[in-house]
Amino acid sequence: MRHTDPDERWLSTVVHLAFFVLLGSSFVRFLSRDRGGAHTGWVVALYAAFCLLYVLGRVLAPAPRPGSAPSSRHLAWLGSVSAVWVILLVLAPSATWCAMPLLFAGLHALPTRIAVPLAAVLTALVVVSEVRVADGALNPNMVLAPPAVAAVATAVMVHLQRQGARQRVLIDDLVRTRRDLAASERQAGVLAERQRLSTEIHDTLAQGLSSQRMLLHAAERVWESDPDSARKHVREAAEISSRGLAEARRFVHDLAPADLAAHTLPDALALLAARESGPGLALEFRLDGDPGPLPERVEAALLRIAQGALANVREHSAATRGVLTLTCLDDLVSLDVADNGRGFGPGPGPGPQPEHGPGPGPGEPACPRGAVAGAPAPEPAPVREQDGTRGHGLPAMRIRARQAGGTLSVESTPGEGTVVTVAVPLISFVPDLREVPVP
Repeated sequence: MRHTDPDERWLSTVVHLAFFVLLGSSFVRFLSRDRGGAHTGWVVALYAAFCLLYVLGRVLAPAPRPGSAPSSRHLAWLGSVSAVWVILLVLAPSATWCAMPLLFAGLHALPTRIAVPLAAVLTALVVVSEVRVADGALNPNMVLAPPAVAAVATAVMVHLQRQGARQRVLIDDLVRTRRDLAASERQAGVLAERQRLSTEIHDTLAQGLSSQRMLLHAAERVWESDPDSARKHVREAAEISSRGLAEARRFVHDLAPADLAAHTLPDALALLAARESGPGLALEFRLDGDPGPLPERVEAALLRIAQGALANVREHSAATRGVLTLTCLDDLVSLDVADNGRGFGPGPGPGPQPEHGPGPGPGEPACPRGAVAGAPAPEPAPVREQDGTRGHGLPAMRIRARQAGGTLSVESTPGEGTVVTVAVPLISFVPDLREVPVP
């Protein structure tokens, strides 16, 4: 009989030892008091058969695991060893207390509806045997003690059996819950990674392809009337294609912005402003404060947000000027992207709603920094973001800001331009140990 549970092994060992101790003591008592009768040889043979049958049964017909039904082989063994004990009890009342290991074995292996009647039958046989060999007046203990002991043993074993069944149900529920939780976490990780990849693709490859399409359409329109301008548009589209290829390779490698591989964040923002500037749109970068070393994911988030905001300025705002302002404080870093474009109002106006136009959600602070020099000051109160934004740009920027531990807000007035602000607090940021330089 093999047990994987230490408690089961301990219980099985105790039951086996008790059986052999009681068997040995009853055999010694028989030899000392009852030897010499007509059935002595049969009794000795029955003792030997009883011991051998018990040992072989524990090896060839082991008890079932808790909670599972006993096998037919185990039931046959239990019936055989019980029958031999009954015959031995008739011939040698000294074998009375050998019933206790059988009692525990039956209760431990059999269902309750079978184990309790079996215990009652064994107890009754013990009482009958004790009364049969009693000398003199009847001792009440001979009648009351065996049922009391058997009742206690039965109650304990049934309680342990039912408690074990409840524990198995709880363990099964726990295992199933852990499996479901692991599947949910795996699904959440897949969705989060999918969202991250979509924002990366939108802010790099998709924006670059959109710019190339606009430049190629412009080149096609002036191809015959102004070949120099057409060739210039084609060269700009080729440069964007080269940068997109570099971004794609970096994207496959580790998803970090290519501009941050060889430049600091201020340098990368300055390069971005110079690169996005062109005929009809002048962009300027301003630095306020000393940025110092920033976490890599914060730098990547700020640069990607700037790319997305400038793409919206170029495609939707009809602006002529824009300013990127990076402000660095001891416990906060913020980036403002301001333009003097058409802005937007509280409701959808004629034409497409600008993708960068919606502002912060309820409770998000507006940031007045980054206003463009030369743009008229807005007189009416600024209008914040409305629900139901179009496109993927603003949701992607919000997700990036939230993943970096910050917030994003948008402030705009019709005809007065738009300011996109992302602020990341640094005082509560715990840096990745991989980002800490080793002295």
